[in-house]
Amino acid sequence: MAKAEDSLRKRLEKERERLQEQICQQEILGKEHSGYGNHIADDATDVFEQTKNLALRRNLERLLGQVEDALRRLDAGTYGICEGCGEEIAPARLEALPYATLCIKCQQHRES
Repeated sequence: MAKAEDSLRKRLEKERERLQEQICQQEILGKEHSGYGNHIADDATDVFEQTKNLALRRNLERLLGQVEDALRRLDAGTYGICEGCGEEIAPARLEALPYATLCIKCQQHRES
């Protein structure tokens, strides 16, 4: 089990690094498009791009939070335990979504 846990930790750490890099890129894009043009259509395009970039950044930050939470659960020894029912989350689910906090049954119940 320790080898599987090490593998998951490495995946989560790699994902954390990737998300942090993408957040930094979003910050750079936001600074590049921070001016307003001389034409109303240019202004509208800039506002649209800023809004889109903000939504992308918020999604990246949300995912980063989930990855960091998963790493904390690994450290605490609670990784892989469903926060809904307390049962073990299926290894296949954790392989597909390493930061999952709910088993399939609880996730389906939450979504319905």
